[in-house]
Amino acid sequence: MELTLTSLLLLSALPLSSADKVIGTYIFHRHGDRTTKSYAPVSLTPLGTEQVFASGSYYRDLYVSSAATSQIQSISPTVPKLSQISVTAPIDNVLQNSAQVFLQGLYPPAGSASAETLANGTKVQSPLGGYQYIPVNAVSTASSNTNSESNEWLQAGSGCGQAIVSSNAYFASAEYLATLASTQSFYTSLLPVINTTFPSSKASFKNAYTIFDYVHVSTIHNASIPSDDLLTPSTLHQLQTRADQHEWGLAYNASEPIRAIAGSVLAGQVLQFLNATLQSQTNASAPAPALGIQFGAYASFLAFFGLASLPTVSTNFTGIVDYASSAVFELTADDAGKAYSVRFLFANGTASAANPPTAYPLFGQDKTVLPWDDFVSGIQKFAVADTASWCKACGETTGTCATALGLTGGNGNNGSATTAGQTQGKGGLSTAVGGVIGALVTLVVILGFEALVMAVAGLRVVKKKALQGGVGGAGVSQVEPKV
Repeated sequence: MELTLTSLLLLSALPLSSADKVIGTYIFHRHGDRTTKSYAPVSLTPLGTEQVFASGSYYRDLYVSSAATSQIQSISPTVPKLSQISVTAPIDNVLQNSAQVFLQGLYPPAGSASAETLANGTKVQSPLGGYQYIPVNAVSTASSNTNSESNEWLQAGSGCGQAIVSSNAYFASAEYLATLASTQSFYTSLLPVINTTFPSSKASFKNAYTIFDYVHVSTIHNASIPSDDLLTPSTLHQLQTRADQHEWGLAYNASEPIRAIAGSVLAGQVLQFLNATLQSQTNASAPAPALGIQFGAYASFLAFFGLASLPTVSTNFTGIVDYASSAVFELTADDAGKAYSVRFLFANGTASAANPPTAYPLFGQDKTVLPWDDFVSGIQKFAVADTASWCKACGETTGTCATALGLTGGNGNNGSATTAGQTQGKGGLSTAVGGVIGALVTLVVILGFEALVMAVAGLRVVKKKALQGGVGGAGVSQVEPKV
């Protein structure tokens, strides 16, 4: 059901019940401002560090500090307990560094609170005013790919052959071909701006994202740009919306959900994390982190948005999210600890008091707070919940998939939906779900190299030379924000 703007605002404004308490939170976060993908190495900029640091500070005030408005139950407010927090990011310079800076805002230097007294009575404090050291696990099992920010086409490293085939099909679609033809004159007109990097053969809708990225980064950081009089607000807006159209077409297709495999993997990771947190509430022998944070690329946002039916709420969910955007999944419990719910929130750009995360209804529902069982039912429709299902969907039959599909005579998991989907006491998922998702993400690592070989030819931009002009102070792009 498509919601009107008025009803959406009313839904977003509804607070949690005063009796509800947050017992777990999972945050999926985009990196901050970075250099263009057209030139390696891609790196996080000082502006980008400010963006993610501010976001981390906001979420500290929301979920962590002793005065937090929605403090996570039992979370350590000043000095982190590593058993309570899990932070992951792909093996990628921009994403790893973004996560590290975010954590500086989430748990700033603690001063004397982090000091310890040695056996001889000497007091020792961590360097840099009691700097907090929280590890960022560099994993190849994140929903985004290794070196995502150095790859113009983010599907390339998914490891899922059918997803790559599906994304490639977009280039033969009527929509793509019509747009390619109708926008050719627009991209050709930009050659005086981009021809130091893009030859005329590359100036087309086929490279809509990389051209947008190149110009967008330049408008923020370059004091002078060749023929910048061509970059009118209307032109910048069209560059943004064409890039949105291009990347949405590659990330999601309603008739081919396999194209959104990144969103399916993210959904599985969210489900696994929140389920473990819920189970720990009733089983002291199975402790689990209460705060999960994953840094990833914009394609995972788009894929999840499509699968979760968020474009029915607003078409802005079909656009590339801004730097430092964040999607939040709150797990709450009533005062008696017997009823659990999940709320989804999203902040486009750096979360702050002026730009707080807004609650949106998932799965085509008309409410923003879903009972746990309803959340599980909705997300399991597209979450990848076991290795065999992943292999079947992706068309993979070798290596780990051969075992999972029972093709080697081993004890493969046939991916029974009944087994993976069953829930146990308190509305939690069976422990099988957590195990199979872990096996799934291990599979992604094994198939990563194969995916790189299958990357689409012609999508990478040939490096020529940088835009002329020095690097100036950070500016604000005139491109209209999405969502």
